[in-house]
Amino acid sequence: MLRTFGRRLKTLEHWLTAQVAMALLAILRGLPPDKALNFAERIARHIGPWTGRHRVATENLRKAYPEKTEDEIEAIARDMWANMARLAVEYVFIDKLFDFDPEASQPGRVEVSGIDLFLRIRDEKKPHIMFTAHIGNFEFLPIAAATYGLDVTSLFRPPNNPFIADYIHRTRQSAMGGLVPSRAGAALQLARILESGGNVGALVDQKFRRGVRTTFFNRPCLTNPLVPKLARQYDCDVYPARCIRLPGGRYRLEIMEKLELPRDKDGAVDVTRMSQLLNDVVEEWVREHPGQWMWFHRRWEMG
Repeated sequence: MLRTFGRRLKTLEHWLTAQVAMALLAILRGLPPDKALNFAERIARHIGPWTGRHRVATENLRKAYPEKTEDEIEAIARDMWANMARLAVEYVFIDKLFDFDPEASQPGRVEVSGIDLFLRIRDEKKPHIMFTAHIGNFEFLPIAAATYGLDVTSLFRPPNNPFIADYIHRTRQSAMGGLVPSRAGAALQLARILESGGNVGALVDQKFRRGVRTTFFNRPCLTNPLVPKLARQYDCDVYPARCIRLPGGRYRLEIMEKLELPRDKDGAVDVTRMSQLLNDVVEEWVREHPGQWMWFHRRWEMG
């Protein structure tokens, strides 16, 4: 009975949290996008530091940047909260914000670097994997792919709150195409897509309890080997892609040349070394734009 009561209490907590979040988003939806985004950013910069996750973020920043002062650490953490607030509100305005048009004579909010690579992947009759990290508005990447007629099925991890997860899933699916929740059976679904010559997208910067031992910012961590294992099984090309925020509420989407994958003596993709390679790419991105990454994730926990 106590266990059942506890589950019901947790469900109620999730429902109430979701109602508050949805109410806030509904209010923001009534504002022009820029005003809503700027308002959310200002609030997050003040409220974020009072949360428990802020302590996790600053601890992680100290581990990653032992040379930085406390003021510098705090500034990056506040930038992170601003980025996360914008990301949440951008779900509401995603159809208005993503204005990239390949035929437009004048650039809009969104610019794309690596258009030739989008076209190459689209036209090649073989499977591909694209990976990214929780940087900027990473949700724009599959929308950009769809702009070029590139069909990508994305692996995603739903939020713990099922009511918020349902909202995000519906929002994503309406704009981004195929989605595979990160849970039991996900690897098999992605394998089937690659086996049929399709394209897969995945975030690779979170801890995975049963992951391979790697390093990130020179510290040991566990990394999900799913992308390396799929690359090994299907011997497919793997492309890095990211979204970064630019001044003035603009965005740059970048897809980069395919990785030279590390291989073992038999010529197969080396899963451990490739997992480390993915970490190295993400670390380079984070060092370039530290305030745009999700520092409150417990990336360095080893269990």
